[in-house]
Amino acid sequence: MWTVIYIAPTAKVADMITTKLTEEGFLVKSRPVNLSKQQFEILVPSGELEEVQEVLNSILHP
Repeated sequence: MWTVIYIAPTAKVADMITTKLTEEGFLVKSRPVNLSKQQFEILVPSGELEEVQEVLNSILHP
């Protein structure tokens, strides 16, 4: 099952996070929250949630 770990404010931020997590070896998907806003959900498999959260924190707060 896929779990939302972050809601990115723009497509550019979503792409950056998706790329960095993929480079770290994680399966990642992103999808628009809805068509009226430019927010994107970043999703990962629920089994990788804890590991991904640590990497995500290092991406968002270098």
